[in-house]
Amino acid sequence: MGHSTTIVSASYSHVRKKQPFFSRLWKKDSIDGISYIWLKTPRYHGNGVRRAINIFVFVALATIHAKIIAKEVMPDAVIASSTYPLDNYVANYIARRSKAKHIYEVHDIWPLSPIELGGMSDLHPFIVLMKWAERYAYRRADEVVSLLPNAYEHMAEQGLAIDKFFYMPNGVNFGDWENQLAELPSEVQSSLTEAKQKGQLIVGYAGAHGLANCLMSLIEAANMLKDEKILFVLVGQGPEKERLIETSRQLGLRNVLFFSPVDRIAIPRLLDQFDIAYIGLRSTPVFRFGISPNKLMDYMMSAKPVVLAIDTEKDMITASGGGIKVNPEDGEAIASAIRKIGMMSRSEREEMGRRGKRYIEEHHDYRIIGKKFLEVLANRRPGQK
Repeated sequence: MGHSTTIVSASYSHVRKKQPFFSRLWKKDSIDGISYIWLKTPRYHGNGVRRAINIFVFVALATIHAKIIAKEVMPDAVIASSTYPLDNYVANYIARRSKAKHIYEVHDIWPLSPIELGGMSDLHPFIVLMKWAERYAYRRADEVVSLLPNAYEHMAEQGLAIDKFFYMPNGVNFGDWENQLAELPSEVQSSLTEAKQKGQLIVGYAGAHGLANCLMSLIEAANMLKDEKILFVLVGQGPEKERLIETSRQLGLRNVLFFSPVDRIAIPRLLDQFDIAYIGLRSTPVFRFGISPNKLMDYMMSAKPVVLAIDTEKDMITASGGGIKVNPEDGEAIASAIRKIGMMSRSEREEMGRRGKRYIEEHHDYRIIGKKFLEVLANRRPGQK
């Protein structure tokens, strides 16, 4: 939309397939018209001590370089958009020095998520520090933007004023779906083509293989449906992948295939091969505030029926009629939903998928969401004249 953007980022993140390489403490870069300031942070795996070290090193280096960043960038708005809230201290410093707005963008509610999902104690020093950072952010930020529709219920308990809160969901870049030219890896394409030729129904998952993603329940469903013409395809990487593969091997499942992650630009072509898409999350109270996963947007944009195994209110599958919602961590319920969709005629499945796609087109176009975000930066409620 014509605005100049600079991203200050850690040099290592588990969500990136390709990491920037440099030997100094920081590096300036430009990628696709976006300016980057990379800060040198250590690698890590999983959610242990090394990830915490990565967080603290990034915040420390960002603090050290904050004055330089403020002087060089001179921003109109500073958005603290890390999963954790600790970077709000740096964001607030840069914003105040630049006479800019400080926006806190909440993806996951920390430290509630590591407490309820990771089982960490309220009294753990890391959690205590994150609680301080969260309260600091709600007090000092000019606006708080969240991907979760009901997040204000929690934030209000931490002292956030309602006039600071804005719901801003994830979205879809429609351009990614207009030119589906990227090829799938040959082993993926050949396996999916063979399944189609055998008349198998393809149930697919594309995304992180973590404990929170409830993929073991999908393996349970695959075991229950192993005698039917259904193939389960899991594409991605994560700390649970080896355990999922080993469990499938022990159960002797020949109807489950695992593949490495594919390039982002190949996702539309991958999802086009699926007949049903699956997404699940562990049963935990934290999802009462809502969900906004990118993969669900992609599934719906691909016009595929979705089996949603997440305990949350105001979900997009129920709202759109684009699939079936079941209880999380319930392999039998997931298998039943897959069987129910599989028994539909092809035209019925296609219409279910189209309902989901229409919902995304009407509510989650990034061009519309971007305009709403700019209205927040301009001190207006979205849609306000």
